[in-house]
Amino acid sequence: MAKFMVSITHAKDNSDNATVGFVVANASAASGVETVVFLTTEGVRLSSKGYADDVHEEGFAPLKQLMADFVEAEGKIWVCSPCFKKRGLDMNNLVKGATIVGGAKVVEFLTTGGSCITY
Repeated sequence: MAKFMVSITHAKDNSDNATVGFVVANASAASGVETVVFLTTEGVRLSSKGYADDVHEEGFAPLKQLMADFVEAEGKIWVCSPCFKKRGLDMNNLVKGATIVGGAKVVEFLTTGGSCITY
């Protein structure tokens, strides 16, 4: 099975990139590809419940909906552990489908046949 990772490095600081990242991730998951969204740097903020609720780029579905659709399509959301800790976010307030991971998990995914794109 094909494996695809979408690395999202932005949140409200560039909501267009965050939104397009999840649009691409949804297209991948809907195609039956094993798909992971890796939230890193500012993107980790998207892992907090309620954070994306008011993000809606013109021409796209609301980010909250895109994220929920992705998880419903069996997509996985991985959250960079050091980035998450640096920002003092609450591990008890993660969105559905989000898991805190270290870099080794990403390396394993990519070195076993995964491809990656970054937004």
